[in-house]
Amino acid sequence: MKRTWIIVTVVALLLGIAIYQNVEKQAVIAQQSDDAKPKTGNPAPMLELPDLKDQAKLVAGTRDKLLLVNFWASWCGPCELEAPDLQALHEEQGDTLDLYAINATKYDKERQAREFVDQFGLTFPILMDREGEAVEKYKVGQFPTTLLIDKEGIIRERVTGVISKEEWERLIDKWS
Repeated sequence: MKRTWIIVTVVALLLGIAIYQNVEKQAVIAQQSDDAKPKTGNPAPMLELPDLKDQAKLVAGTRDKLLLVNFWASWCGPCELEAPDLQALHEEQGDTLDLYAINATKYDKERQAREFVDQFGLTFPILMDREGEAVEKYKVGQFPTTLLIDKEGIIRERVTGVISKEEWERLIDKWS
């Protein structure tokens, strides 16, 4: 009987150690993946992507205006909700803001993305991330994800999901 208790105690102790180590390992992995995500206050990753006419556009770096970079996909319901607000921001804030919408083309269909642009009458630059380079560099895991980048190329805001046009106007005014 005493031997059985010793075996049960040793097994429970080893199981506890294994669980503890696994929890610690998961915490380290989560921290590393979070650290890899471009954060506010840090420079935005530089990259160049083609627009719908295959003209290269530089994303990030120093520029004359704030840059709003929106990651989206044609199958994304929330992206449909925010499309009219993004178009209105482009029309109303064009003097102080460049707006680039990056289609996650690797996870979308280019034809459907073009139809989405036509359907919503989007007139700002639509960039095609055909290889998934932008999604990877910016660590985008959900759509829409939008970043506000200042004139020096520093990320000032990172928003996952949809926020109101008024909230974007407030953030744009804050960083202009």
